[in-house]
Amino acid sequence: MSPLDLDALVTTITREVMAALDGNLTAKPGCETCQGDCVVQCEDRCRTAVAAGADRLSAVPGIGGGVAADLARMIDHTLLKPDATAAQIRQLCQEARQYGFAAVCVNPVWVSLCAELLQGTPVRVCTVIGFPLGATLTTVKAFEAEQAIALGACELDMVINIGALKSKDYRTVEQDIEAVVRISHAHGAIVKVIIEAALLSDEEKVEASVLAQAAGADYVKTSTGFGPGGATVADVALIRRVVGSQVGVKAAGGIRSLADAQSMVGAGATRIGASAGVKIVQEASGARQ
Repeated sequence: MSPLDLDALVTTITREVMAALDGNLTAKPGCETCQGDCVVQCEDRCRTAVAAGADRLSAVPGIGGGVAADLARMIDHTLLKPDATAAQIRQLCQEARQYGFAAVCVNPVWVSLCAELLQGTPVRVCTVIGFPLGATLTTVKAFEAEQAIALGACELDMVINIGALKSKDYRTVEQDIEAVVRISHAHGAIVKVIIEAALLSDEEKVEASVLAQAAGADYVKTSTGFGPGGATVADVALIRRVVGSQVGVKAAGGIRSLADAQSMVGAGATRIGASAGVKIVQEASGARQ
């Protein structure tokens, strides 16, 4: 699909989804054909989009000084395996402090331990909601979010209702996200919405991204890492086209090297979810020398 065809698809689906939701998302100003998001006619806006979430990104790939530290501040150091031990979580937090990662991302049961270990540091505690299937009730997701925040989480990565999306039940998907966003924002926490892109068509990826933005999410995230596939450059670029500069994009799943991370950032990611964060930053440090 050519860039122009993809931009037309994004525009068409965005308008259809928002029409179904009674148009509760204000269109962004831009050129007539793309509303400000196409790389062909709105290059400057797209460059701005790549910098979305600048609180976590102070340099683009290829800039010499400080690249390792700047990349580290974009990484959620992740351990979501069901058999993770307390010792491994402690090591995760120690590495996050040592390398200056943006956050640790753990299952809810470990939130209080991470909050204790990371108290007084810039590293944030991120946890997952409705993970990894997204098929729990909205009330359960909202309760899980509230409990996680009470235990010390300040970032929540929630999985959408994938079945509802595929059924084109847009209202249910939006309300599911909105319930978690409302609670999170009331307590100063941010929400990253996992769309599990590997299970979706391109049209559904656009729909999911539009709905996440409409519900007030802070980021759209590609994958759980437990699905049939992880982040791809194409998916990151597509999500970025949809959300413009208004929402961050988190690439997660299968990112194991500096080259992987740089490719995702180049496509528009402003946060990286990876269990290989230490390896990535060490590679970046070596590349500078």
